[in-house]
Amino acid sequence: MSELVEHVDEQDRVLGVVERGEAVRQHWPHRIATTICRDRAGRILVLRRSETHSRFPGYYDVMVGGAVDVGESYEEAAARELSEELGVRVPVRFMFKFLCQEGISPVWFGVHEAVVTEPLIPDPGEIARQGWLTEAELCEVVDQRLFVPGGRKALRRYLESGSGSGAGELGAE
Repeated sequence: MSELVEHVDEQDRVLGVVERGEAVRQHWPHRIATTICRDRAGRILVLRRSETHSRFPGYYDVMVGGAVDVGESYEEAAARELSEELGVRVPVRFMFKFLCQEGISPVWFGVHEAVVTEPLIPDPGEIARQGWLTEAELCEVVDQRLFVPGGRKALRRYLESGSGSGAGELGAE
């Protein structure tokens, strides 16, 4: 079954509906909703993607997310993806969006934040393992491990936005 997404322009305006695979092949921008999760102590969830993941297998990431369905908002997609990938239903808060050119194709990332207090039930097809790191611990490993390029960039923007106390600790993009 093919996944339909909205092909968007450099201002995130909808140009049409296409199959996600075609958007990737043609390097057409489309939308991805993501969430950076924190626990009650303020630590950030770090995931290692499964080795069978279709995009960046085995890489680390701080974003939980996926494609925004046709007609769906970034917020709706972020909440849906948290439920699908981590088995949690928690409120998400929109933080910012940006056009990311790194990775397999250009995408608009809608980045959200959520505080997760319930146990995680990760989808093994998506997530091989996960753990919580402080901002300082994350800053030590983000450039030493294989991180999804968009996730690294989103993390830097997230911390610089004032959401985290470690603003500026990750260096240049």
